Amino acid sequence: MAEVILRLRVEGKSFRTDRGDLPVLGSIDLALGAREIVALVGPSGCGKTTLLRIIGGLETDYRGTLDWHGTGMPRIGTVFQEPRLLPWRTVRQNILLAQQTENPDLADDLLRTLDLAPFRDAFPPTLSLGMARRASIARAFAIEPELVLLDEPFVSLDPAMAARSRELLLDAWRARPTAALLVTHDRAEAALLADRVLLLAARPTHVLTEVVVPQALRRSGAAPAQVLISVLGADGGEHAAEPRPAGRG
Repeated sequence: MAEVILRLRVEGKSFRTDRGDLPVLGSIDLALGAREIVALVGPSGCGKTTLLRIIGGLETDYRGTLDWHGTGMPRIGTVFQEPRLLPWRTVRQNILLAQQTENPDLADDLLRTLDLAPFRDAFPPTLSLGMARRASIARAFAIEPELVLLDEPFVSLDPAMAARSRELLLDAWRARPTAALLVTHDRAEAALLADRVLLLAARPTHVLTEVVVPQALRRSGAAPAQVLISVLGADGGEHAAEPRPAGRG
């Protein structure tokens, strides 16, 4: 692993409901290295998004600690499940508004990288879902983040558009490598994009298995999907390549 930028240790997290407390997170120990992509894969409702919210500072009511290494909490870019673009602003304006200091050159470069340059002056309601999702990725990278949180960024896209969007995301990441935490249900997507994959249990979630994606397959579009899936194992990772005991980050 590269130099560690954060360490999250969760002892537990519950949500209050009319029927009492609902345990969501169990014991989790997660470390993330600089320029490393880690994918979280698990069943719906197991707490993957809650983990992202804790790391992003949006959820503070949990038992545990979050330690940032270096100069403290870094700049964080977030790609939500929904694009959340301002409908009354153009695509380019949405990207520029995210920047603390406007950097038009960077915004235009991201628009080109993510195949959005022809739509820079379009308004979000006129975009396809795929274009809107790519615009939200451009907005996240526009702040020159040290960490990007991606919450199922390609959900609801058809397979061809999802594959194209993944390629464009990797183009943006390669141009500006940063640490990233990706939530996805797609094991092939996780193996394609990530250096490590954490397979999570149902709630209260914990890490079942940590899989290191073989170097030769990492971010390799040439690897067939079935090869990538086999890396994680069809049975939840039990026979996956290069497994690590959970919790050693």
